[in-house]
Amino acid sequence: MAKTKLYALDFDGVICDSAIETGITGWKVAGQIWQDMPEQTPADLIESFRQVRPVMETGFEAILIMRLLFEGVPAQTLLNDFSASIETIITQDKLSTVELKKHFGETRDHWIKDNIDEWIEMNPLFDGVANKLKQIDTEQCTIITTKQERFVSQIFDANDISFPPERIFGLDRQLSKQQVLSDLSEQHPNDDVLFVEDRLPTLHNVINDERLSHVNCLFADWGYNTDQDKTDAQKKPEITTINLTEFIDL
Repeated sequence: MAKTKLYALDFDGVICDSAIETGITGWKVAGQIWQDMPEQTPADLIESFRQVRPVMETGFEAILIMRLLFEGVPAQTLLNDFSASIETIITQDKLSTVELKKHFGETRDHWIKDNIDEWIEMNPLFDGVANKLKQIDTEQCTIITTKQERFVSQIFDANDISFPPERIFGLDRQLSKQQVLSDLSEQHPNDDVLFVEDRLPTLHNVINDERLSHVNCLFADWGYNTDQDKTDAQKKPEITTINLTEFIDL
């Protein structure tokens, strides 16, 4: 008997092209922290943010990226030394990651309340993804993301995608992607778990976790990754690189 496919999907960079919205939200929060920043987000800094986006793990880091770009730090510098750059500004300006996460979520909430149509417009789904999700039995699909779950649900609702909130594992749950995948594998031992993720370091964490040896790791090359990531992914036999068309056909 053929195994049932169980889709485990990242959200930002796999389902949703959220870079513009994330950058603008980061800019809005940064403007509340540092008073020298203008209200409107410069278009060139959004483009620079998109370049840095592949190394960002959690939404609140967009606040710090936009501040550093505003201060004149080149996008390539952030790509090359992201962790050190982030740690430096947090220490230097005595920032709390807990407070940054809180402000980031609240600022998104205000934007949604004030102008949900604009917010949704800044969060388009990749071509063909909405139809793909509508075709999948939701019992066979789980979203594993570092985004807050309510934002995922709002984007799904706006795209007429009916998706059970209990199958969205986001920032709220405080679980690593490896843990969610491990739990899924235990609950569905006879299914083919297909983990689609655009961040290569996340896939490295999965293939290095002995609990997850049966998870199929699929690298989404249309998402937030660099040319070097694409080259490195090809060298890993445990990782299969797929493009958007191949994902739709999966």
